[in-house]
Amino acid sequence: MQRNRLIAPIATLAIMTGLAVSTARADNDFIVYSPYVVQGQSEVEAYGFSSQDGRSNLNGASGYNISVAHAVTSWWKPEIYVGEFNRDPGATTHPSGYEFENTFQLTDRGEYWADVGFLAAYAHNKQPGVISNTEFGALLEKWSGHIDQRLNLILEKQVGGAASGVYAFRSAYSVSYKMDFNKASFSPGIEVYFRPNDNSYQIGPVLYGEIRTDAGNELEYSLGVVHGINLGAPDRTLLARLEYEFF
Repeated sequence: MQRNRLIAPIATLAIMTGLAVSTARADNDFIVYSPYVVQGQSEVEAYGFSSQDGRSNLNGASGYNISVAHAVTSWWKPEIYVGEFNRDPGATTHPSGYEFENTFQLTDRGEYWADVGFLAAYAHNKQPGVISNTEFGALLEKWSGHIDQRLNLILEKQVGGAASGVYAFRSAYSVSYKMDFNKASFSPGIEVYFRPNDNSYQIGPVLYGEIRTDAGNELEYSLGVVHGINLGAPDRTLLARLEYEFF
């Protein structure tokens, strides 16, 4: 199984790159991925953002994604974004397309100093004339008592005939403190987004919540706002997420 964990991410990334055509991915990447995979668990997820700024070229950008996923093994969870919608500043909301995303858990919980996973995704966009993207990279998570930290290190690359051949790096980090109350939990935290390719750096508070049932199903949600810490980022970006996990 350990050998499959290492081979599968490489094979999946190669297949997705080979399938690429001249399309593009959506720009809603306000999420800090976890590397954990729970075999047999299914997910329905929706998340979105809305940016506010006094400058017209940054004000009013928004987007939301809807996805479904199922963990087919203890280390592989494929996910399909059945709807991706975005709005550029001064424009109207438009459907961006679809995305096929894979999370691979490469280590067992507590096996090393941090738990390690790998993300590999390919997005198909409905809009003509825009270049396609794949993205891949490391997903790290570490628990220290009630404190949870996540770090994503992601590379994005255009693919297709008009692709630039340049790799764009982005990173996301979160830290939160989990408080359990019977079948519910609340976790105040902070999220940080680092996008040097867009000259955009953001940080802000986020509140995570979780409601559990006796059957092992969970409803997870989060609300937050990240603030731009440089001129290339919007003043404020509102974040909202809702996810239902079930067996």
